[in-house]
Amino acid sequence: MERGLQPPLVDTTACLCRVDAGLKTVAGAKRFVPGSKLCLQPDIKPSIHPARQKPTRDRTRNQSPLLPGLPDDLAIACLTRVPRIEHFKLRLVCKRWYRLLAGNFFYSIRKNLQMAEEWVYVMKRDKNRKMTWHGFDPMNHLWQPLPPLPKEYSEALGFGCAVLSGCHLYLFGGKDRIKGSMRRVVYYSARTNKWHRAPDMLRRRHFFGSCVINNCLYVAGGENEGAQRSLRSVEVYDPSKNRWRFVSDMSTSMVPFIGVVYGGKWFLKGLGPHRQVISEMYQPETDEWTPVNDGMVSGWRNPSTCVKGKLYALECKDGCKFRVYDEETGSWSKRIDSKMHMGNSKGFEAAALVPLNGKLCIIRNNMSISLVNVGKDGEAEHLWESVGGKGQLKSLVSNLWSSLAGRNHLKSHIVHCQVLQA
Repeated sequence: MERGLQPPLVDTTACLCRVDAGLKTVAGAKRFVPGSKLCLQPDIKPSIHPARQKPTRDRTRNQSPLLPGLPDDLAIACLTRVPRIEHFKLRLVCKRWYRLLAGNFFYSIRKNLQMAEEWVYVMKRDKNRKMTWHGFDPMNHLWQPLPPLPKEYSEALGFGCAVLSGCHLYLFGGKDRIKGSMRRVVYYSARTNKWHRAPDMLRRRHFFGSCVINNCLYVAGGENEGAQRSLRSVEVYDPSKNRWRFVSDMSTSMVPFIGVVYGGKWFLKGLGPHRQVISEMYQPETDEWTPVNDGMVSGWRNPSTCVKGKLYALECKDGCKFRVYDEETGSWSKRIDSKMHMGNSKGFEAAALVPLNGKLCIIRNNMSISLVNVGKDGEAEHLWESVGGKGQLKSLVSNLWSSLAGRNHLKSHIVHCQVLQA
C-alpha cells in the first residue's frame, strides 16, 4: 500500500447486513470483512447503528441581518438595485456583503431583472511598453480604478483576451521577453475585483487567434519558439469542466491577425507558412475547418464585431465610418457614416469595435468612445453619441496638437478591449 493512503474505515462491530446490500447472505459478507460478528436478528432495522452526528446549530440565527430591520430576501432585493459603481463600497461593509456580491446568486438576480451593467475594459500599452488597463462606466461616463495586471502580463506580447460567463476576463498565452512563449492563463472577476489563476493551456503560443462560442474559449494557430514555429493546433477551454482539450487542427498553420464569430461559426484570417494571406472557418458542431475565400472574407477589415445578428467592420481610421455585411448578396454593401471625421492622427485611430448594451461601441487610442444605435436592418436609428471620461480632455488636446505639429508617432496604443457585466 502506498504511503499516505489509508484503507476505508469499516465498523467491524456493526452488523454485516449493512456491509453491502448486494450480498445475498450474511456468510457472503463475512468473507469480505473477516472478524466481524454475524447478525442474529432477522428483522434488524437499517438504523440500528446510526452514525454519530455532531450537534448542528442554525448559522442564520447567529448572523446579523444584511440590513437591520429587514429579512434577508428583502435586503437582497434592495442591494441588487444599487448601481454597479457603488459595489466596490458595498463589498467593504462586511464579509456577508462581500460574499453576496461575489457570488453567482447576486449576479443572476441582477441579470434576470435586467439590471446588470456593462462596462468597457481597455488594455493599453504605454510608451515604455508597460501594460495598463482601465474600466469605463458608460452610465456615469467615468473611468474606474482597477487592480494591477498580473506581473507576467505587464510587458507580454501577443497574448489573448476574452470574456467568459459575462463577468470573467481571461488573459492567456503570449510571449514573455525572458521566458518566451507562455501557457499561463489568468482571469479577472468583475464580481470580486480580483485576479485568479486558471489551468494552463496545452501548448505554448503567442500571436494566435481566439474566440468564445457557447461560453467555451477557443485558441488556434499562432507561433511557438520551438522547432515548429507556426502552429496548426487548436484547443478549447470549458469553464464548467475547468480543463483544456485539443480539437481538430486547422488545414494549415496560421498566424491570425483578424477573427470574428458570425452565425455560430468562427472566421479567421492571417498569414500562412509562406507569409501568404489565408482564411479558414471553424464549425464547432462538426469540429471541422474549411478554407474560405468568399465576399465576406475578401472585404473584411479589422476591427469588426457582430451586433443583433449583423456583422460590422470599420472602414476608416478614426472609426467614424463602417460597413455592414449583407449575407444575401455576399458583399459589404451598406455603409454608415457619422460625417464628423476626426482625421488620420494615430491618437484618433479606432482600436476596437465591441457591442455595448445593444449598441456599437468604438474605442480609439486616445480613449475617446463613440456609441451608435443600430436597428435590425443595420441602419443607424439615431445620431452618433460621443462619450468621454474624466481626464480625457487632456488626451484629446494633446493628440490634436501632435497632429497639427506633425508628430504622429504613437506613444501609446490600445491592445485589447472587452465588455464585462456585473
